[in-house]
Amino acid sequence: MAATDQKEILKKEEKEETKKPEEVKKTPKKPAENKKVPFFKNQKFLVITGILFMLFAIFLLMAFTSYVIHWSEDNSLIYRGKNSSWWSLISNSDLTSANVMGKIGLFFSYIFITSWFGVSSFLIALYILLLGFRMTFSVSMPLAKISRYFLFFLIWLSITFSLIFDGMEMFGFGMGGYAGIFINHFLTSFIGLPGTIIILIFLFLAFSIIEFNFPTSQIGPLKAKWAAYQERRKAKQEVKELTKAQKAAEKPQEHEQKENPYELEKYAVDEEEDDKKWIDLNHDEPANDSDQIVNEEPVSEKDNDSELELEIPDYQNTPKKPVNHEEVEFTVINKDGGDTKTDEDQEETESNENDEKQHFTIDEPYDPKIDLPNYVFPTSVLLKDYENNSPEVSREELDANKKRIVETLNNYSVKIDKIRATIGPTVTLYEIVPSAGIRISRIKSLENDIALSLAALGIRIIAPIPGKGTIGIEVPNSNPTIVSMRSVLEDDKFQFSKYALPIAIGKTISNETYITDLAKMPHLLMAGATGQGKSVGLNAIIASLLFKKHPAELKFVMVDPKKVELALFSKIERHYLAKLPDSEEAIITDTKKVVRTLNSMVLEMDNRYELMKDAQVKNIKEYNEKFIARKLNPLHGHRFLPYIVLVVDEFADLIMTAGKEVEFPIARLAQLARAIGIHLIIATQRPTVNVITGTIKANFPARIAFRVIQKNDSRTILDAGGADQLVGRGDMLLSTGSELIRLQCAFIDTPEIEELSSFIGSQHAYPTAWMLPEMPEESLDGGGSKDMNADERDPLFEDAARIIVQAQQGSTSLLQRKLKLGYNRAGRLIDQLEAAGIVGPFEGSKAREVKVGSEMALDQFLKDLYSNDPMI
Repeated sequence: MAATDQKEILKKEEKEETKKPEEVKKTPKKPAENKKVPFFKNQKFLVITGILFMLFAIFLLMAFTSYVIHWSEDNSLIYRGKNSSWWSLISNSDLTSANVMGKIGLFFSYIFITSWFGVSSFLIALYILLLGFRMTFSVSMPLAKISRYFLFFLIWLSITFSLIFDGMEMFGFGMGGYAGIFINHFLTSFIGLPGTIIILIFLFLAFSIIEFNFPTSQIGPLKAKWAAYQERRKAKQEVKELTKAQKAAEKPQEHEQKENPYELEKYAVDEEEDDKKWIDLNHDEPANDSDQIVNEEPVSEKDNDSELELEIPDYQNTPKKPVNHEEVEFTVINKDGGDTKTDEDQEETESNENDEKQHFTIDEPYDPKIDLPNYVFPTSVLLKDYENNSPEVSREELDANKKRIVETLNNYSVKIDKIRATIGPTVTLYEIVPSAGIRISRIKSLENDIALSLAALGIRIIAPIPGKGTIGIEVPNSNPTIVSMRSVLEDDKFQFSKYALPIAIGKTISNETYITDLAKMPHLLMAGATGQGKSVGLNAIIASLLFKKHPAELKFVMVDPKKVELALFSKIERHYLAKLPDSEEAIITDTKKVVRTLNSMVLEMDNRYELMKDAQVKNIKEYNEKFIARKLNPLHGHRFLPYIVLVVDEFADLIMTAGKEVEFPIARLAQLARAIGIHLIIATQRPTVNVITGTIKANFPARIAFRVIQKNDSRTILDAGGADQLVGRGDMLLSTGSELIRLQCAFIDTPEIEELSSFIGSQHAYPTAWMLPEMPEESLDGGGSKDMNADERDPLFEDAARIIVQAQQGSTSLLQRKLKLGYNRAGRLIDQLEAAGIVGPFEGSKAREVKVGSEMALDQFLKDLYSNDPMI
């Protein structure tokens, strides 16, 4: 039995040995993750080492800083124990170091700063600090790139400091340390001081080009700009040569005698001295074709001042920049809202959309224009091009005005040394330099006399012109020029502007296009008499924004009490306009809806500030950048915030009908809404103090004044005179708080506005207008409540009711006078009377309707009211 048992056991062992290789093959290998991590790669070890590195870096920074302050004392300690070793110096308790980190800090400071790299050794401490931060917090940093920067600047700064501060005994071996001194002396003896400087500059530029890709990225654009400038210059030269050839063919004799018909004539003065004072640096190639500065010779007392002549540039030969309208892309919209394109364009569009769908990921930046990707911006071809868009001032007119100005000043013993003219679209600016000893106030007092001699509509004297040593006399042109909106929008200043809300208002007195940013104003107040161009200026500002901003980036809230001025923009309601959810029309004409809309905008302002507080940003630009980068969660209420521009065409009518109910929200918006992208444009034709109040003026630093009748109105708008001396028809003054600029407003006619609105409105749009937040019911009822109980009523409720019923006039001021109350308490009483049903709702400037006819009816009404009150 025992033998058989042993045989069975041996057979079993043989079977297990034969199965063992197969079982080993079938046994899965342990994954690499289960392997034991080496200690130096353990997270705990990395955190401990990182903290040690950061503490050591802080230790070095404090030691280096202390050594920079007490280096002379510490070096004397080192030189005192020079024959002994560092260990004996450190261990000697009798010797004390002035370094805040002790002898160990002195040791590292001396080694790194004095013996090695000088002041640039601070980079070593910063580099160790970065390493510790990276190891502790597992932050991904380009360590190789940082190491290259560290090594290059450590050595380069050491050599540079040694070269700059050569001979300085600071730290023992100067600012660059011993290593910097050694390399500097070697290079200086080898290639000299200039060669060393060249080598250092070359190394810095080469390193910058390799590491930072600078400045090679700018060479291409600069080359393109230079080529474009050469082409424009060549075109101008060709036009000038062609013009000269035509004149020579028509009048060869006159051309031979005098090439320039308006050549500057000389007077009895020293020519060399005059050339030194008035040198036209841009005579061969003007910087701007519209810069029409005319220089004059000094006026001698012996000469006849009336013989002073002006030089007039040839405006007709100024080449106009062609606009290639064939390159403008248009999209035709079908009646069903679809885009009409060719088959090839449709295929390309579909392929592009498929590619976008295939490659779109959540990591890509958010596109706010994704809802209207095929939106086409309007082009200047929609606007009218006026042919006479260059100043047309004859030589005879300039000579006559010059003669009268000089004669008038001479009659009052005011002598001038120089005079020159700048021709603008509406007025010509004559700049004069008075002789020594002439008081400016004397010239300023002669404003009416000069206007009488010129027989002009109104002149304006600027004494002196800011930034210039001259006195300006603005004289209206006999034939003012129309500044077309098309010429302003086609200007390069507007086309390439990077402003958040660029607006092209018009042209300056030197015929240059004026572009400004509404977001920096941040609000604009426009005022002027009826028919002086206020509505045209408002349309020009709105058109400028429509030409530059996508519907996703900008929304308008338009208030038009006159009901006809802004009606043409109703076609762009689903693109650019904003309104209340329950409003049928986006352009507001009813005063009650204006109050609700303004309060809704205040609520929108508060909501935006809450979003920015949550996003930890300060303005709308930073917020939108963060949202586009997908750093804000839409599930938490965040959204892309468009700019909102409130346009009020006639503010005086709102003040007359609503008063404080309109002024209060507008003042709040003007004070707080700048940072969150809400900007106000308010226009009025009644620039009086009860319309443009102190609160409004304080929050509207940017103001535009068209022509007014009285000087008091000008002071109300601009806090200065001058608006009463404008010539009208778009002539205006712009005050930005620091300066006063005279402009000619760009003209855009009603058919042009209609064409622009039709072009935008015919394109694919959003389903509805942009919705403002809906106001809560309690705020819409003026603070009153229909369910007000007896405990909430004022003790004077019954007395106020009897006064109202007796007078049959629901007025707050009546309660103030009769009950001797303040405005707030009287207003609350009126709200309570309205809630009880004794007086009717607010009706603008009218008194509230009294719904109780007599005192007997009031007694019965109050009895029923108290009996039905659940609190009694």
